[in-house]
Amino acid sequence: MLKQTSLIEAHKRQGAKLVEFAGWEMPVQYSGIIAEHNAVREAAGVFDVSHMGEILVSGPEAQDLIDFVTPNDVKSLYDGKAQYSALTNERGGVVDDIIIYRESKTKFMLCVNAANTRTAFEWIVSKNIFEAEVKDVSDTFGQIAVQGPKAIKILSSLFPEIDSIKPFHFHKFGYRGGEVMVARTGYTGEDGAELFIPQENTEAVFEQILEAGKGWGLVPAGLGARDSLRLEACYPLHGHELAVDISALESGLGWIVKLDKGEFIGKAALLAEKERGIARSLVAFLVDDRGIARHGDKVFNEAGQEIGIVTSGTRTPTVGAALGLALLKSEYKALGSRVYAEVRGKKLACQVVKKPFFKRSY
Repeated sequence: MLKQTSLIEAHKRQGAKLVEFAGWEMPVQYSGIIAEHNAVREAAGVFDVSHMGEILVSGPEAQDLIDFVTPNDVKSLYDGKAQYSALTNERGGVVDDIIIYRESKTKFMLCVNAANTRTAFEWIVSKNIFEAEVKDVSDTFGQIAVQGPKAIKILSSLFPEIDSIKPFHFHKFGYRGGEVMVARTGYTGEDGAELFIPQENTEAVFEQILEAGKGWGLVPAGLGARDSLRLEACYPLHGHELAVDISALESGLGWIVKLDKGEFIGKAALLAEKERGIARSLVAFLVDDRGIARHGDKVFNEAGQEIGIVTSGTRTPTVGAALGLALLKSEYKALGSRVYAEVRGKKLACQVVKKPFFKRSY
């Protein structure tokens, strides 16, 4: 039986098309993927992301545990600061990509992917050789993301001090006798915030956001638009660009891999990989022929040799072209490289281009 978020009835009232995703019944679209995508780029969209997992790590050595299971520099965080990171395995592969929220030196919350919540939790527990407590608190939270150039203006009617929160920082606000944690993070390439809300208050906040967004162009948006938006911004998705058998360096996460910090899981493998040269690289590409290359399509060079695989691909509204991400042999990562994606027996000409496809101007 599929899990449902506390917003399931709200989705039905809004006419959402519901689909299975990572064991959850989730809205894939409401008015339509293109309309929702454009609304987020031009105004704002509100997403139910309550299927995401939350893991609480606390205790005198909470920071040490997180620093050990992630490659980024957790010790650089301070209270109210968030950090994008990953859980790496001994081979340097990515168990999951996560966001770390530091509430204090002895209390952190990790946001993990829905499909990986149990895996991530069990992984951290299995590596806990520290004086730290690890709890899966996913069932206590709802999560809503509001994204777009008008997102903060809309949310300011609910949380007047939100404009003072800097990107990748968070603050807790009182709400109905409880708290709402508002983080200036997101997954669309736009400005906005992600709200962590007690389950019992999630629907009320969702409805208030819809009301506050009237006249601003805000729309409810589903997983379809979320995917096309993140792809334009070249944000990776676990199970596509990220996986246990794709190293953090191959998948373009080198910027969060701090090899000069203390010991962490996968450090030796990643250090060795960097020294010998990274065999595969994640690249962005545009399709020059008619057609769309999608996840799983093989990629070839001009000589017909297989050189990699498409990790994500579609035609996106803002760019107005067929595009995607692919994991290729590193010798083909140079901008302008000509490669060919095989789609239903036909090879489509593609060109490696600069990432990202879209970057906001404000």
